[in-house]
Amino acid sequence: MTYAKYSASGNDFVIFHSFVEKDFTQDAIRLCNRTEGIGADGLVALLPCEDADFKWKFYNSDGSDAAMCGNATRAVAHYAYNNNLAASKMKFLTEAGIIESEVTQNVVKTQMTEPKVIKEEFEQEGFTWYLIDTGVPHLVTFVDDLEQYNHDLCAKMRYEHNANVNFAKVEDGKIYVRTYERGVEGETLACGTGMVACFLRANQLNLVEDLALVYPKSKEELTVSIVDNKIFFKGAVKKVFTATFD
Repeated sequence: MTYAKYSASGNDFVIFHSFVEKDFTQDAIRLCNRTEGIGADGLVALLPCEDADFKWKFYNSDGSDAAMCGNATRAVAHYAYNNNLAASKMKFLTEAGIIESEVTQNVVKTQMTEPKVIKEEFEQEGFTWYLIDTGVPHLVTFVDDLEQYNHDLCAKMRYEHNANVNFAKVEDGKIYVRTYERGVEGETLACGTGMVACFLRANQLNLVEDLALVYPKSKEELTVSIVDNKIFFKGAVKKVFTATFD
């Protein structure tokens, strides 16, 4: 099998397409292994779909599945366009719903799924939290110093609320984010749905305008915006390499 490895804001993915739908759990565990496999945060299989250009099956590196991944939507759109699976403007089906993306060279803009507030503002462990589903559930807290990010606290909150955990800081109208991600069970260089969750909360609190620049731990620049109540996530992706794996 031939696989492509992509990087999107520091998130890396192994992507391939197939006409055979099956459980790719073991493939994800094997291929995402950074010592004996290709190495990635997740595996994405693109499959035929009657209601869209294609559908995906997304797996975290531990083999668990996820309904949505913002950075992966951009990487997958670029892969699909460059492998003639879809036009530059496309739609594809995820477990969180239909995603629409547009590819312009190496920049991809994705319309995110409609967010759902799970739990309004609450206090826990000395921080103020907000729980929102932007394709997958995310806890968001705003801090003055991102060094307040704490792995053990994030792990505790992740299991208690079954959600990814985000520490965010707003400075000069820009949002800086650190994310603990389910499936990885640790901090990732970037999380698209997490950045969108932080933007939505910051926008709700009037900390940012309807368009803002967001920077994950990888320090790559992304844009999140609201236009006519639709949420868009935009940034560059990079194809790292293509490999044949026995």
